[in-house]
Amino acid sequence: MSRTHTSLALGLIAAGALTLGAASATAAPLPLAGPTTVTPAGHAFTATLSGKATLKAGSVTVTCTVSVSTGSVPAAPGNQNAAGPVSSPISAPTYSSCTASLPGVTPTVTTSGAWAVSMQHGTPVTATMTVPTGGLVVHTSGLASCTVVAAPTAAASVPGTWVNGSPSTLTFTNASVPVTVTGGFGCPTSATTSTFNAVYKVTDTTDPAQQITVTP
Repeated sequence: MSRTHTSLALGLIAAGALTLGAASATAAPLPLAGPTTVTPAGHAFTATLSGKATLKAGSVTVTCTVSVSTGSVPAAPGNQNAAGPVSSPISAPTYSSCTASLPGVTPTVTTSGAWAVSMQHGTPVTATMTVPTGGLVVHTSGLASCTVVAAPTAAASVPGTWVNGSPSTLTFTNASVPVTVTGGFGCPTSATTSTFNAVYKVTDTTDPAQQITVTP
């Protein structure tokens, strides 16, 4: 369990659509996902926030400038999937140096549970971060005392995109996650989702001369 100052983070991913056959009135099967390989197999990595992360819930925005998570690429052959994504467990992200759009308000977060990230090769390469049920709780103190629970009833997935590079980057753009908000005056208690934006640089910590890369 990690405890630090933060924003909320994270959101939902949509799965695809079913097509009904007019004649048979049965659902056509979804197409299989393409192959994915994440390299180097077995290497550890660190994802470090680049710039700032913002979370908007109702009229309240929280901005953080420090965030880190760690994980590792699965060892071979688990780093390859012939028809789908490659998933890795990660540490619960930590966030600090956070401020709220409400003056006199300080946000604090507790993260826990089994977090993960999965990569799927395509155009673009997609990445999904999994937030476990109740795995992120934000408390605010000061002029407004609020509690925000992310993924309150079930694990949620935050959709993002991946770009290979030196270092590679993981980007979340207007990603949303279900939340519940409780508290008094100034708390966005009517909000049921939050919006998250952030860019992470992902570096290979086993061999810093190499890059974490997603290919077919």
